[in-house]
Amino acid sequence: MTIKVGDKVPTATLKVMSEAGPANATTEELFGKGKVVMFAVPGAFTPTCSARHLPGFVEHAADLKAKGVDRIVCMSVNDVFVMDAWGKAGQVNGHLVMAADGNGEFTAALGLELDASGFGMGKRSQRFAMVTENGTVTHLCVEQGGEFKVSSAEHVLSLL
Repeated sequence: MTIKVGDKVPTATLKVMSEAGPANATTEELFGKGKVVMFAVPGAFTPTCSARHLPGFVEHAADLKAKGVDRIVCMSVNDVFVMDAWGKAGQVNGHLVMAADGNGEFTAALGLELDASGFGMGKRSQRFAMVTENGTVTHLCVEQGGEFKVSSAEHVLSLL
């Protein structure tokens, strides 16, 4: 079942890169307090994700925070090392949390998996954005096949 507005964010553990190396980040830590914007992409370093999705959130990070957003999380079904390298390449500079859902367990718990086997990518996340407040989903914007509209930073800003 797909998560919906009004639902609590499911319990899961993602990986983030810390100064000491890979670290666990629970969904309670990431989403439990405050207003959080999370956007998910099918794959780090893929064309739309790298050229438009990530850069939009980097560019608008200050605008989102001015609207009361406490944390911006970028998530993909990639490993923590790939997410860290992508964050560096995308000049995230600490403005976003680059979270890895390496096994796709959180993505599955959200009900937002994408079978990208036809592209040689296996199970991934659909492209989406969600806004949470104190762990409850207040907005959920899931893209339709191949589109990039409702999960953009600009669209999310328009919702806040």
